[in-house]
Amino acid sequence: MRCAAWVSRLSALVLTSSLAVVPLTAQLEFRQTQTDSYTRYELLDPTTQSFRIIYDVSATTAGAPYYFNGIRRGSDPTVHDVYDLMTGVSLPWEIVDGPTARRRGMENAAANGQYIQVSLARPVPKWGQARIRIDKTYRDTLSYTAVSGEILFDRTLGITRNSIVLPVGYELIGVNYPSQVVRESDGRVKVSFMNRGSAGVPLTVRGRQLVRQENLPAMSASDRPTSQRTTVSTDVPAGARTDYEFTERAFEDRDIVYFLQQPETHSFRLYHDYTESRAGVDRYINVVRAGSRATNPSAKILDTGEELTVETLRGNAITERGIELNQDVTPDTEIVAIWFDAVPDGQSVRLRIEETYTDPNRYVLAGDELVWDRSFGRPRNTVILPDGWLLTANSVPAVIDLTDDGRVRLRYVNDRPGGIDVFVKAQRR
Repeated sequence: MRCAAWVSRLSALVLTSSLAVVPLTAQLEFRQTQTDSYTRYELLDPTTQSFRIIYDVSATTAGAPYYFNGIRRGSDPTVHDVYDLMTGVSLPWEIVDGPTARRRGMENAAANGQYIQVSLARPVPKWGQARIRIDKTYRDTLSYTAVSGEILFDRTLGITRNSIVLPVGYELIGVNYPSQVVRESDGRVKVSFMNRGSAGVPLTVRGRQLVRQENLPAMSASDRPTSQRTTVSTDVPAGARTDYEFTERAFEDRDIVYFLQQPETHSFRLYHDYTESRAGVDRYINVVRAGSRATNPSAKILDTGEELTVETLRGNAITERGIELNQDVTPDTEIVAIWFDAVPDGQSVRLRIEETYTDPNRYVLAGDELVWDRSFGRPRNTVILPDGWLLTANSVPAVIDLTDDGRVRLRYVNDRPGGIDVFVKAQRR
């Protein structure tokens, strides 16, 4: 099918760490790849020099039956459980050495490495993902130390999205990387950040024990990460946003990739991924921006590879289908509706929506220059220039490299609440 061919060609251009795969041989040999990693470090009693790690990751090597999570040298691990994030069920796991991981298929396993081998709930679908959560505790005397009432978490973090939660009764007095800070419902302080670059962050987080702790709430017994949102509220009138809410940007897993076509067309192919975890939800509604046109939409569940029913609706057809929007529906209102089975309680699905947009207002050819002027609301955004074009201007800092076929790629990480206005110019080579 033509649409399926588009999926294959587009996906091949994405980051190698995202969806690039190597076909499995009859011996199930594969080069492990992954995407969407998020790690939550919960610092435990400083005298233990231990921290709990809740690690979310998506395996992306097509056909792989296992995922191997490397154990860092110097860490003494205790694995509590491993979950399939689609269904919430526990998965079988065991700790293996590097040679065993290689014999079981992971050709890029380090010979002197140690791994948590996870048996996946289902083999990774072609161009899909297997999402898992690993719950473990590390004792690491080099990464986590305490002296005279102060604690230090000093660790290079290679994962792109991270949060570090201080022990109950400790205040934050230092962090060396730009971070969000929230106080969780159990009184603990959380530091959260997104790594904008490609190298690991040599992170240091410092905390200090509070002398008076009477006003701190009791410690939560929950085994799962607490709410990713913080709220400040007061009855005192003020000009400040006293009731302002914001989300933990690092925890958000929505991302989008734009493949710019030649600027004379004003068109770009895109796909965007997001996880739906709200029980009972059975649809995704994308409202097309005013002045834009969406064509050739498609969608799938990345967990299973299942193709979904997609409709483009305009005007009265939207209300006739019983679809409610957070705006007035006019004859010019256009949506793309994606339908799937209602999400069961405690489960989730990871969706990929693809479509071609035509936007003659924001993507234009001005003289001999390509101009891309668009606002991004998601935390992670990627723009790939058309074939044969060189970059001449970029307003918002980005990581820039080349795709496998030589096209210029710009990756934007927006770690702040709200959108960013991206402005790009390019010329033909």
